[in-house]
Amino acid sequence: MVGSMWVALGLSLACISALSLISPAWFQTPTFSFGVLTYCSWPQGNSWNQSCGIFRSLDDIPDFAWKVSAATLLGGWLLLAFNAILLLSWVLVPRGLCPRWGSGPTLGVEAAAAIATIVGLLVFPISLASPFSKEACGASSMYHGGQCQLGSGYVTAIFNAVLASLLPVIGWSHMTKVQGRTILFSSDTERIILVPEMSK
Repeated sequence: MVGSMWVALGLSLACISALSLISPAWFQTPTFSFGVLTYCSWPQGNSWNQSCGIFRSLDDIPDFAWKVSAATLLGGWLLLAFNAILLLSWVLVPRGLCPRWGSGPTLGVEAAAAIATIVGLLVFPISLASPFSKEACGASSMYHGGQCQLGSGYVTAIFNAVLASLLPVIGWSHMTKVQGRTILFSSDTERIILVPEMSK
C-alpha cells in the first residue's frame, strides 16, 4: 500500500516537472511569455491567438545561464523519471526478485533530482539580464523581471522542487524506523524473527 502511494507520488512529480519544463509561462508580459524551453507571443487582448516557438537545442537558447539552468532542470527531470520507473518496476515485479522500495538507491536519486531542480530554478533568473529577456521584459536585469511577471510555469516548478526535496526526507525517516529492529535467527525453527530494539 505504502509502496503504491510512493510510486504515485514519484510518477506525479515526474509529470508535473515535465509540464513545468515545457510551459512557456515562466515570465510573462501582456503580449509575450517565455519559459526554459518554449516562448509564446500573441496580439494585445487576444491571448487565445498565440504563436509559440521552442528552443530545439542548447545552442538555440540565448544566454549561458539559461543554458545551465535548462541542462540542470532537464537532468532533474530525467532523474525524477528514472526514479518513477524504478519505483514502478519494484511494485510490479514479484517481491522476491527486487529489493524493497524506499531503499538507498531511490532515495539518492530523489535527492539528486531535488538538488538539480533547485539549482536550475536558482540559476534561471540570472538569464533575465540577457538581450532576449531585456527585449521581452523591458528593463530587466539579474533577478529583476522588469515588466515581466512571474508565471504559472515557474511557480509550478518551485512547488515541484519542494515536493521532490520532501520525498527523500520522508523516505529516510521510514528507513530509520525499519532499521531500528533487531533480527534474530532461530536455528531450531529456521525462521527470522523481527524484534523491536528496546530503549535503554
